[in-house]
Amino acid sequence: MAREGDGAGMEEIIVVDVERELDVPPVQRQDSLYVDATRAARGNHHGQESWAKTLRLAFQCVGILYGDIGTSPLFVYSSTFRDGVGHPDDLLGALSLIIYSFLLFTVIKYVYIALRANDDGDGGTFALYTLISRHARVSLIPNQQAEDELIAKYNRGKPPATLRRAAWMKELLETNKTVKISIFLLTILATAMVISDAVLTPAISVLSAVGGLREKAPYLTTDEIVWITVGILVFLFAIQRFGTDKVGYLFAPIILLWLVLIAGVGVYNLIKYDTGVLRAFNLKYIIDYFRRNKKKGWVSLGGILLCFTGTEALFSDLGYFSIRSIQLSFGFGLVPSVLLAYIGQAAYLRLHPEDVANTFYRSTPSVLFWPTFIIAIAASIIGSQAMISCAFATISHSQTLGCFPRVKILHTSRQYSGQLYIPEVNYLLCLGACLVTISFKTTEVIGEAHGICVVLVMIITTLLLTIVMLLVWKISIWCIVLFFIVFMSSESIYLSAILCRFAHGAYVPVAMSAVLMVVMIVWHYVHVKRYNFELENSVPRDKVKELLGRRDIKRVPGIGLFYSELVQGIPPVFPHLIDKIPSIHSVLIFVSIKHLPIPSVDISERFLFRQVDREDYKVFQCVARYGYRDAFEEGKDFVAGLVERLQYYIRDVNLYSVDCEAMMMKSSSYCSSHVESFGSHEKPSVRAVYAEEMITPAESFSEHAMHASGKSKHFSQFQEGKMNIEDMMKIQQEQQFILGEMNKGVVYIFGESEVVARPHSSFLKKVVVNYLYSFLRKNFRNGEKMMSIPRSQILKVGISYEI
Repeated sequence: MAREGDGAGMEEIIVVDVERELDVPPVQRQDSLYVDATRAARGNHHGQESWAKTLRLAFQCVGILYGDIGTSPLFVYSSTFRDGVGHPDDLLGALSLIIYSFLLFTVIKYVYIALRANDDGDGGTFALYTLISRHARVSLIPNQQAEDELIAKYNRGKPPATLRRAAWMKELLETNKTVKISIFLLTILATAMVISDAVLTPAISVLSAVGGLREKAPYLTTDEIVWITVGILVFLFAIQRFGTDKVGYLFAPIILLWLVLIAGVGVYNLIKYDTGVLRAFNLKYIIDYFRRNKKKGWVSLGGILLCFTGTEALFSDLGYFSIRSIQLSFGFGLVPSVLLAYIGQAAYLRLHPEDVANTFYRSTPSVLFWPTFIIAIAASIIGSQAMISCAFATISHSQTLGCFPRVKILHTSRQYSGQLYIPEVNYLLCLGACLVTISFKTTEVIGEAHGICVVLVMIITTLLLTIVMLLVWKISIWCIVLFFIVFMSSESIYLSAILCRFAHGAYVPVAMSAVLMVVMIVWHYVHVKRYNFELENSVPRDKVKELLGRRDIKRVPGIGLFYSELVQGIPPVFPHLIDKIPSIHSVLIFVSIKHLPIPSVDISERFLFRQVDREDYKVFQCVARYGYRDAFEEGKDFVAGLVERLQYYIRDVNLYSVDCEAMMMKSSSYCSSHVESFGSHEKPSVRAVYAEEMITPAESFSEHAMHASGKSKHFSQFQEGKMNIEDMMKIQQEQQFILGEMNKGVVYIFGESEVVARPHSSFLKKVVVNYLYSFLRKNFRNGEKMMSIPRSQILKVGISYEI
């Protein structure tokens, strides 16, 4: 016997432990509506990919991941030497900084460390946050369920007893609210910076490429160059709705041709102008550079850091490539090409330092100008495309976290679920990129803004990676300390350099990110408050029984899907509906859409069910679980999948109940003693007990028990069809009843909850809840629009919450 409660009052339920008495394999119980479930952990093992597949992926990721990093040679030297080259050896110092910064941050940190901290193949700061969330409960929304850890891709491990610091970190993250909020704020700051970067990357990349026209048309004015750039930007954002999958087969050859071109030009310049620039591999020139230039050299780091822009997009767009394929293509393709381009430009500038403002095109041989110009435009568009796609994916992930208002998300590829298009966001990004280009006109100022986005995201990635090393990897503490000191100190130096020119352009992404953070914080704050309010005021089971037992309740044919965010208990809007409209559908299902901190949930593990009360009323509760990369089905497809899994649930619960009844008959004395201790003189109803359980059809009680503990004589008999014919007929009748009601019609019921601050709340809270949140809620999409539900099938129930 065990005690179980729903948060609104404790109620005792008999849990029959006859398996122990009869030597029957134990059954995994799952029920999080009122208590935590039995926990289990499973590994997710990935097979070793073939070299043929690795080479194919290595070729594909050249076009998707390397466009932004590969186009950095267009503007790095011009951004570094804004006032011209002072001393000839300054070029060697700058080149040395470029080489070692590129190797340190892109190769060592991202390609060989950060990529291994992926979340089942997904990368980026959001993936790091979700990875941490699976090992420690850092989410501010109290909707964790023990059943979630049974999902195959959850892959949550327990720290070894010897590594106490992992347990210490877990306890710190789970018990310290300040730490939870800090990690959340860091994550949404990185999210806001990535979105801001999606405005700046197209502007600086395309403007740098178009600027080469002045080599052949010197009569073009700055304004004319700007407006040509704006035209290309409008075209770039206009084609986003078609998705990268439609033109993706062109990306890899173009970027590969670009990398071969800049590498070839680099070798040509090195041989023709000055092979002595290879001395830049000596770190001595970095020391001399700072000693000679002092503050000016420190400030120039704001231009140097542009050599590793695009690393955040590389990490975030990891999803569909393997680590080995990226390491292979990066090491043998991107690194030598980009470094040769920087070395060749430095060799050219040693003899022509006056051309530093337009180094790339001036150092390109005249015969290659037009091919280079065309490929540069194409490469800039592709590089910008990757950053825009990264922003779309980031916003989609933030929405699943409950910290971004609902927007329309379109999946542009049936093959790759991560290729997204968000119309509203696309328009805003296009407007922002055009305004930035028109306002600043030059790459130097945009580079200042671009740099702060890059370095802030890198610092946040370092912090989250450190937590992953402590909590998930559990590696040597000395390795963690070395990683943190090296990268945090070097990135902080770059940040200080870019902040000293804050007023020259760095304020732009900060301002944009501040607005985005206000939106996300307000939305998440009210979301958490509303969820807590519904959880505290959830309807007790006694109240549910009372409501369902009312004589004036009328039965309406069909299925009613009552949507609620609450995953534990019945939402308070339900009795409000019964009071206003005293009727329920023949089949009523409380549906909660829940996003888990994993990329995807298999359809077989998507639904959790339980029967709420009174079998003759057919009232169920269902939690539909999605990963942050999973797309919502349309209403019709969602219902079909839900009803199919509900039938499995009905089958499994009945099979298990019948089997338990047979076992109880063999252990009546054992059960009687439990009944007496419970204070009842009636035989416990196993069907009533297990009607309270929440299970997933893919892991039914019978199947899960057999899978976990070997063969069970009783369950195998049922699987072989040896059960009672009467019981089989009863199960079939229940399943046919559900199908029949679905054919009569489905109504989607949504609780339209208006959230207002309590009368005695602070002024700030009233502004946040009554004005800012209300504005966001009225101007963004409603829940039913996210699932493409026909309006004729929607019923909305209005209710007001004071939080």
